[in-house]
Amino acid sequence: MSDAIKHECGIALLRLQKPLSFYKEKYGTAFYGINKMYLMLEKQHNRGQDGAGLASIKLNMKPGTRYISRVRSNAAQPIQDIFSQINERINTEMKLHPEYHEDVELQKEKLPYLGEVFLGHVRYGTYGKNSIESVHPFLRQNNWMHRNLILAGNFNMTNVTELFQNLVELGQHPKEKADTITVMEKIGHFLDSEVRKLYKKLKAEGFNKKQASPHIIEQIKVHKILRKSSKDWDGGYVLAGMLGHGDSFVLRDPAGIRPAYYYKDDEVVVVASERPVIQTAFNVAFEDVIELEPGHALITRKDGSSYISKILEPTERKACSFERIYFSRGSDAEIYKERKELGRLLMPEVLEAINYDTVNTVFSFIPNTAETSFYGMVEAAQDELSRQKNEAILAEKENLTDERLNEILSHRLRTEKIAVKDAKLRTFITEDSSRDDLVAHVYDVTYGVVKSTDNLVVIDDSIVRGTTLKKSILKMLDRLQPKKIIIVSSAPQIRYPDCYGIDMARLEDFVAFQAAIHLLKDNNKKQIIDDVYQKCLLQKELPTAEIQNFVKEIYAPFSDKEISTKIAELLSEGSINAEVKVIYQSVDKLHQACPKNLGDWYFTGDYPTPGGNRVVNQAFMNFVEGKKDRSY
Repeated sequence: MSDAIKHECGIALLRLQKPLSFYKEKYGTAFYGINKMYLMLEKQHNRGQDGAGLASIKLNMKPGTRYISRVRSNAAQPIQDIFSQINERINTEMKLHPEYHEDVELQKEKLPYLGEVFLGHVRYGTYGKNSIESVHPFLRQNNWMHRNLILAGNFNMTNVTELFQNLVELGQHPKEKADTITVMEKIGHFLDSEVRKLYKKLKAEGFNKKQASPHIIEQIKVHKILRKSSKDWDGGYVLAGMLGHGDSFVLRDPAGIRPAYYYKDDEVVVVASERPVIQTAFNVAFEDVIELEPGHALITRKDGSSYISKILEPTERKACSFERIYFSRGSDAEIYKERKELGRLLMPEVLEAINYDTVNTVFSFIPNTAETSFYGMVEAAQDELSRQKNEAILAEKENLTDERLNEILSHRLRTEKIAVKDAKLRTFITEDSSRDDLVAHVYDVTYGVVKSTDNLVVIDDSIVRGTTLKKSILKMLDRLQPKKIIIVSSAPQIRYPDCYGIDMARLEDFVAFQAAIHLLKDNNKKQIIDDVYQKCLLQKELPTAEIQNFVKEIYAPFSDKEISTKIAELLSEGSINAEVKVIYQSVDKLHQACPKNLGDWYFTGDYPTPGGNRVVNQAFMNFVEGKKDRSY
């Protein structure tokens, strides 16, 4: 994606099923769990580089012994930073106490972070906040072991104001309005309530407080707490948590918007945001890693038993298609295949745009994450070239000479690495004109492979804002002096803000929205802008469930191709000499390529939860009113 967008986040939860001595004997170290957590977080660094955190719980510790450890970082390389801190703490203690080296029980008792239950997290600062207080996991502390709550998640709630007000009505005084705090406090409220009910029951049976605690741990029902807590949530989420005594859970939203995968055997229970992370870290097969069903939670008890519980009734599955297009690593077998298919399905329009002239066309990709889609597009182009060769041979078969046959067969598809990003170049100057000049040179161009008679086809994952295309990539490609530049997006036009974890909050940032507004003005339909604004205003006080997405009417008068043509015009205005064309994936073909991930609200405006419609209308009102505020 040439226009980088950020999203939340990546999670990793690990429960060791055996005593630490088992891992020492089998794998040579009691730090097996810490090592696996490092690997899982590092393999998900694509999901967040603004902050990272790790928390651990030691099981069955005596009173007076520390049993919860947590470390967080918002340093430049946060994953490396937190594990450097962990290693430094452990190595210091080991040097001071040589007697710990072969004594696993002493290591567990005395060394921080060495436990049986781990929760890790990587994040992007979606709201522009990157203070250490915003970094997960969050900790809700209590002197009763079973009332401690540690929480981390990949999520965004659209109704955070309502959730905040619910807490106030419960008599709480939340310290801030952030959705992480409101969600944690809601779970904490029902955790406290469950503990009180169990204690009241046990007290009636004759148990005192000390005697009751282990029975509360045995009888506490995490699935009941999650059902009560999540009843009013509107958003996309995978929430992972640990209770102080050792129970843990991972809960996925009812539409399956955000991803979660798990694996279990007699040594570990593990959950991560991406399947290949678990495959790599634990050397297990694709089919052994299971996707957590929408609306369900994987709950692991202190005793090591685990079960799946339906927490919320699943709705229509709307798993985020951006995970398949861009966010998740392409090392997942299904995702790799889907990305190739996205490229292949674009080829008919590309061939039409180059007038089927594969001889005088160079194919390439920008950025590197578009490489898999590029392979699919090239395979389809190769099929077309083979068809052209067969057609030429059959047409000339009566007079075909060896020389002419060799000439036909020698035609090769021309694929080149046209641009390489200069990772060392930093656009550190903030003054616009100077900064734009630097942005234009972020990529190094490959000279000498494109002729003035050539078409140049370049595929990208998606075109969001178009800023990098306009200020850098198109200018760079134009310096090669091709006849025509065709920019191909493996994703459809991004038209609407996301509100479930991807950092796309303002409509005016999207080049597709800019194009639609220009078209309305060009075609004397500017009144539609005001009409939509008035409809949004009239809905402002309605209950969320009754709100409609009226922003769709901004795009309704125009075809996808008309908007794409306008986008090409907006991106190429100025000093571009070549003819520029922009081709987007269609939504139908996206669904064909990614049949399990049908979440497409950023393309279609069909939000999977009612809160999405409120968000998009607010984003439009902010645009009309000239406010730079976020819409959620």
